[in-house]
Amino acid sequence: MTAVFSIVQIVLTTFVLGAILYFANRRLARYFSTRPHLKIRQQLIQTAGIVVAILFLILLMPIDTGMRDQLLRLYGLVISATIALSSTTFVGNMVAGVMLRVIGSCKPGNYITVGDYFGRISEMDLFHTEIQTEERDLTTLPNLYLVTNPVRVMRTSGTLLSVDVSLGYDVARQIVEELLKQAANDAGLEKPYVQIRELGDFSVSYQVSALLKDVNKLLAKRRELRARTMDALHSEGIEIVSPTFMNTRTVGKGKTFIGAVAKESMPDADEPSPDALAFDKAAKAESVEKLRETLAETEARIKACDEIIARPPNDQAAEAAQAEKEELQSRVERLNSLIARKEEKISKD
Repeated sequence: MTAVFSIVQIVLTTFVLGAILYFANRRLARYFSTRPHLKIRQQLIQTAGIVVAILFLILLMPIDTGMRDQLLRLYGLVISATIALSSTTFVGNMVAGVMLRVIGSCKPGNYITVGDYFGRISEMDLFHTEIQTEERDLTTLPNLYLVTNPVRVMRTSGTLLSVDVSLGYDVARQIVEELLKQAANDAGLEKPYVQIRELGDFSVSYQVSALLKDVNKLLAKRRELRARTMDALHSEGIEIVSPTFMNTRTVGKGKTFIGAVAKESMPDADEPSPDALAFDKAAKAESVEKLRETLAETEARIKACDEIIARPPNDQAAEAAQAEKEELQSRVERLNSLIARKEEKISKD
């Protein structure tokens, strides 16, 4: 009879804890349904809830003290072993995801280079990070890969674009530097400068670099800088070939290998830019991230208004704070609605 009672108690305890977890998860799902950017926090709370529920189950089981102590030690060993093996398991990706969030070095919309991968972040989860490549494809990288490899994040305030060319020693350095700077200026870049990278046996390697402030035009401006560099040198009769250039055809003396410089047509205003086509999902993710930042600032301002209303220095301040709070609350509703629509569009891509 005692054994039957113990079994019933174990079953009831398991059922009660399971029910608590079930309803708690449903409440969490409703709460975070309008806060998709806090998905990592939701997953952490759910994981912690499972760990605590198992601990309570062991503590509430109708067993003797010695058996309970052994189960607690075993449970502690399991948790310790899981954490110890986190470098090679999914727990490692979870820990890495939390680490990436805490460091905050990258976020959706950022251009990153890690290993052989380059692209814009389109999604960050607790276990993985998704980037959109120049080919418009989506690549999923485990968070552990980002933590264990150097990650280069392009600054949103601007980046340097560079082009390398090899020219012969017969071309004056001053002329080359001036032409390369002019090419960068014509491409719409700022603060160009030229470096002599190498003095080879047969040629000189030059590198022109300039600042691109709008990183959302990376692909288009990189292409334009290369095109402007080629046009600038060819227009002055400078061949972009080293003296070791060989051709099996017989050519006449004074023959140069310069393509005819044609008048460049202006791009069609209705034609989408390469960056908008290649990084469409990442751009949407970046816009959602900015909306979330605006939402957080608005909610912080609402809390400030609540403090003024609770302890007003005067009646006018309380009325002004109440009016501002109502306006901010309507803004929060609009932002939540807009974020939800954008998140839905991203999930369909």
